[in-house]
Amino acid sequence: MIQGTASHVGKSVLAAALCRIFVRDGYRVAPFKSQNMALNSFVTKDGGEMGRAQVVQAEAACVEPTVDMNPILLKPTGNASSQVVVLGRPVGNFSAQQYHLDYALRALRVIEEALNRLRSAYDIVVIEGAGSPAEVNLQEHEIVNMRIARMAGAPVLLVADIDKGGALASVVGTLELVSDEDRAQIAGFIINKFRGDLSLFQPAVDFLEHKTGRPVFGVVPYFQGFRIQEEDTIPEDRRAAEDVTENEWLDIAVVHLPHISNFTDFDPLEDEPDVRLGYVGRGNRLNRPDLIIIPGSKNTIEDLYFLKRSGLADRIAELSKSGTPVIGICGGFQMLGNELNDPLHAESVISRIEGLQLLNISTTFYSEKITTQVKAEVTGMGPLLAGSRGSRISGYEIHMGKTELAPGVYPAFKIVEGSGREVNSPDGAVSRDGLVFGTYIHGIFDSNEFRRQVLNNLRVKKGLMPLSPAASIPAFAQRNKDLDKLATLVRGSLDMDKIYTVMGVK
Repeated sequence: MIQGTASHVGKSVLAAALCRIFVRDGYRVAPFKSQNMALNSFVTKDGGEMGRAQVVQAEAACVEPTVDMNPILLKPTGNASSQVVVLGRPVGNFSAQQYHLDYALRALRVIEEALNRLRSAYDIVVIEGAGSPAEVNLQEHEIVNMRIARMAGAPVLLVADIDKGGALASVVGTLELVSDEDRAQIAGFIINKFRGDLSLFQPAVDFLEHKTGRPVFGVVPYFQGFRIQEEDTIPEDRRAAEDVTENEWLDIAVVHLPHISNFTDFDPLEDEPDVRLGYVGRGNRLNRPDLIIIPGSKNTIEDLYFLKRSGLADRIAELSKSGTPVIGICGGFQMLGNELNDPLHAESVISRIEGLQLLNISTTFYSEKITTQVKAEVTGMGPLLAGSRGSRISGYEIHMGKTELAPGVYPAFKIVEGSGREVNSPDGAVSRDGLVFGTYIHGIFDSNEFRRQVLNNLRVKKGLMPLSPAASIPAFAQRNKDLDKLATLVRGSLDMDKIYTVMGVK
């Protein structure tokens, strides 16, 4: 089990690295995180919703993701409330107090059964914790750290982030604050995100091992040059959107909504050789990009209010009128319309709000949540979708609400398969001038052909020559390549013989 001295110390990434390392060594491997709090989620083949981090870890383990790998998903809806998803299905919205005091421990049976199913099917299960096991105010009701380590009888590797400073103190402090029983579960430590000369850090390693009586299994360097998909927050080192003066680049601005979800939709765009992608809305100005993307949101109405209060709504409308293309994904698609209605308060206490008026559509929210993997055909026309009509994409839907198109408005896509069954239903919408389109489908840019065609259409609009599709690396191939690089780096940084020994594996 991988636990951390704090949030964002690199637990998810190191768990993914170990999954790939164990697979390379010939084992059948599955990831597991009993409870995940994240807006960045995924839909499995059977329509279950789970945290994106365990999907990345499943890719690292070369297995199909299932909700058993993340039986409890918490999707924050406010500062102290979350939608609770159990084995892929929402069971309701809970306040933090309701969840921790009334529900969490009742979920232990679901968690244990999911873990046991994985243990019976795989040689190794790599378990990820959350936050810190030393959060004494949560220990009585926690179901994601030491209670799970004891349930599984799993040795714990405690990870500390040295890039933030205070790594040694955080390790020693964590040992001091956990119980004697939990302290016995901690087999040793991993120091993560190290920069500099490792030989100069060796005295600190020696001190830590002497002080705690436990080994440091390795010091992992701060990696650059490749990317592993993030669990729930956009990394601080992601570049803000800015004007691109070099003519050969495409400047793409993604709106950073307060409740942004599934921002990994745009990772394939960042990997393109002619794209500079950045985020606006966190204090930085929306200038004049070549494309604006409004992403998904867990609270679409509240985030639309944010766009209006911040002035971004007016700026997006101004740029759209002057010819800047706009794409909306899921909640972003809903925001593009004339109005959003929530009569049942399924998503918000607000019953109605006017949209951005860029698409002649309207959306009404219902309590039912749609979660399904889909295959779709491009049916829309216009400058953004030129050359793509008839091509196929794959992705998934996670949304509440139904969108109605006004007469004369045409869908962007036609869904031809949903959850493995043949269907024929419209999706999304395209504006009359073809410069604005929206869709409910997450993952549309994973399609190499579709992504490059949209980018080439932007290039033509900018007066640039199109690039060959060969210039684009397929999204899955890029992720797989990055996972291989990660595994090589981490294997070279850790004493894997010692790790296998504490696992009881030869």
